[in-house]
Amino acid sequence: MTTGSSSTSDTARPPASDAGISTYLGQESALRAGRLGTAGLLLSVLAATGPLMVVAGVMPTTFAVMGVVGQPLLFLILGVVLALFSVGYAEMSRHVHNAGAFYAYISRGLGPTAGAGAALVALVAYSALQFGIYGMFGFEVSGLCATYLDLQIAWWVPALVAVLAVGALALLKIDVNARVLGVLLLVEVALVVVFDIAAIGDPAKEGLSLHAFNPDTLTGAGVGTALCFCIAAFTGFEQAPVYAEETSRPHILVPRVMFLAVGFVAVFFAISSWALTVAAGPSAIIPTAQKQSAGLMFFLTESRLGTTFTDVVHVLFVTGMFAALLSFHNVVSRYAFAMGREGLLPAAFGRTNSSSGAPGTGSLLQTAVSLIVVVAFAVTDGGKTGDPTAPVLQLFTWGGNVGALGIILLMAASSLAVIVFFVRRGAAGVQAPRLVASGIAGIALLVIAFYTVKDFDVLVGSGPGSSLNWVLPGVIVLAAVIGVAHGAFLRSRNPEAHARIGLGNEAFQLEKAAATPAEQ
Repeated sequence: MTTGSSSTSDTARPPASDAGISTYLGQESALRAGRLGTAGLLLSVLAATGPLMVVAGVMPTTFAVMGVVGQPLLFLILGVVLALFSVGYAEMSRHVHNAGAFYAYISRGLGPTAGAGAALVALVAYSALQFGIYGMFGFEVSGLCATYLDLQIAWWVPALVAVLAVGALALLKIDVNARVLGVLLLVEVALVVVFDIAAIGDPAKEGLSLHAFNPDTLTGAGVGTALCFCIAAFTGFEQAPVYAEETSRPHILVPRVMFLAVGFVAVFFAISSWALTVAAGPSAIIPTAQKQSAGLMFFLTESRLGTTFTDVVHVLFVTGMFAALLSFHNVVSRYAFAMGREGLLPAAFGRTNSSSGAPGTGSLLQTAVSLIVVVAFAVTDGGKTGDPTAPVLQLFTWGGNVGALGIILLMAASSLAVIVFFVRRGAAGVQAPRLVASGIAGIALLVIAFYTVKDFDVLVGSGPGSSLNWVLPGVIVLAAVIGVAHGAFLRSRNPEAHARIGLGNEAFQLEKAAATPAEQ
C-alpha cells in the first residue's frame, strides 16, 4: 500500500515519500515535538467539550426546546456515528501529521483547492465556537458577582478579562496548557459524577426508569434538531490531529486519543442526560426543563446535595468554560500556524515562539479578533446588566451554531477525502472496512447538516422569517467560497505554493532541500 503524498489534482507536488522527509519533526518553523503524551492530548481535546457546560446548558435546552425525552439514546447513536467517522479519520492521521488537521486531510484527498476552502472554514468555525463561549462566560461571571459579591458589572468586563487571560496562557508551552486544562476538566467531571450518583440514588417517583433509552422516544419533528444540539457536545474529539506535530508518536497517540474521547463523551453524556431524566422523572423532564431552562441541573442539585454544593457547581461551571476557551484558542492558533506555513496566510503566522514553541502570531491574532468581537457585541448591547440578550441569546447562540455547522460539514468532507485518499493509492481493498465506515459516517453527517440548516431558526430562536436563518449559515458558505477562490488563485499564479497546501512541515523541508544546490 502506498502512503506517500496525494496525487489528486496536485501532480505538481514533490515526491515526498522518495525524500524520506518526516511530516512532523521539522528543523525550523515547527511546533515542538514530544510535548504531549496520551494523557495530555486526551485532556486537551476533552476540555473543548466542556462537560459541565453541556450538562448544565446544552442538555436542559435540548429537553426544553426539542421536547425529546430520548436524549441519552441520541448521545449513544451519535457516539456510534462519530466512532465510524473516527475509523477513517484515525487511519488518515497515521499517514498525515499536520496541525491543519481537517484541511490537510481534505487537501490530500480532494486536492489543494478544496483544502484551501476547508482551511478557512475551520478557522471561522472554531473561532465562532470560542467567541460564543466568551458571551456565556461573561454573562455567568456577571451573575456570580451580583449573587455572591453584590457587585453589578456588565458581562463584557469578565469576557474581556478572559480574552486576555486565555491569550497569555496560549503563549506558554503546550504541556503547561495541558496541565491547566487537565485540572479544570477533572474537577468538572468529578462534579458531574457526584450529581449523577446523587440523582440515581434519589430518583423521582418513577424510579430508575430506562424510558429515555426507548427508541419510541425518538419520534416527532424535534429529533433532527435535537441531533444538532447533541452533536455540538462532541466537538473537541476531532482536534487530536491538530496536536500531532507536538506528540512523539502521532501515528499511535492520535488515533488512540480520538477513540478514547469519542467513547468517553458518548457514555458520559448518555449517563448524565439519563440522570437528569431520573432526577426529574421521564414524564416531567420536559416541562421541568422548560420551566427551569439553564437552571435545571442547579435546581435538581440543590434538593439533593445542598446549597453549598450547588454554589460550587456554579463557580466551576465558569472555570469549565474557561478551559473550553483555552482549548479552542489553541486549536485556532495552530490552524493559523499551519496556514501561514503553507502560504494560505502571511508567512509570519508560520513561525513559533523560540522559547515556548507556541504558534505566537496565530495566538495573538486570535486574541485580537476575540477582543474585537466582544467589544462589538458590548457596543451594540442596549440591555441592562443581567440581560442575556447580547451575550447568550446572540453571541453564544449564534457563534455556537455557526461553529457547529462548520465542524459537521468539515467532518463530512473529511469522510469523503479519506475514501478518495486511499482509493487513489490502490489501497481500497486493504482499507475497505475503514472506507465503508467513512462512507456511512459521511452520509449521517450530511443528514445532520441538512437538519441544522433546515431548522436553524429553532437553533438560534430567530423565527421562521428572520434573515438570520440564512445569514448565519451563510458565514460558513462564504468562508468556503473565499477559501476555494484563494486556492484557485494560488493554482493559477503560484503553482508551487498551491502544491504545498496540506503538506505542512514536509513542504518546508522540500523547499529547503530544493534551495540547497543553488547555494552551493
